Amino acid sequence: MGQIESIPKGNETILLIDDEESVRVGIEFMLVKIGYTVHSAEDGREALEIFREHWRQIDLIILDLVMPGMLGAEVFDQLRAIDPSCKVLLSSGYSTSEEAQELLGRGCAGFLQKPFNIERLSFRIREILGPPAGGR
Repeated sequence: MGQIESIPKGNETILLIDDEESVRVGIEFMLVKIGYTVHSAEDGREALEIFREHWRQIDLIILDLVMPGMLGAEVFDQLRAIDPSCKVLLSSGYSTSEEAQELLGRGCAGFLQKPFNIERLSFRIREILGPPAGGR
C-alpha cells in the first residue's frame, strides 16, 4: 500500500452493490481509502432503497452483475427508471458476458473484471467520472 499516493483519489459518493460480504467489505475499504463516500448494499432490493433515498448525491454505482434474487440487469433497469443519467460500472468475476455486453450497449459506463486491485478500481472510476470536483 506504499504507492497509494500515486493512485488517483476522489471525493464523490458511490453506491456499491455486491452480494458477497467479503468482496463488498474489501471494495468498500479500498474506496474509502482513496477518498470516496460509500453506501453499500448486499442485493438489488437494498440498493434500490438506498438509491431512491440518495440518488441526487450518488455519482457512481458499482454493480455486481451476478447476484441471487434480482439480477444485475434488472437492478440496472430499475436504477435507470429512478435516474436515467446515473452512471453504472458493472463488476463481475466472469469475463464480459453476453449480459454485460448488452448492458454496456444500453448505457452502462464500463466493466471491471474481478478480482481487481485498488489501482485498477481507482483509474476505472476516474475514467468514468473525470477529474474529481473541488470540495463538494
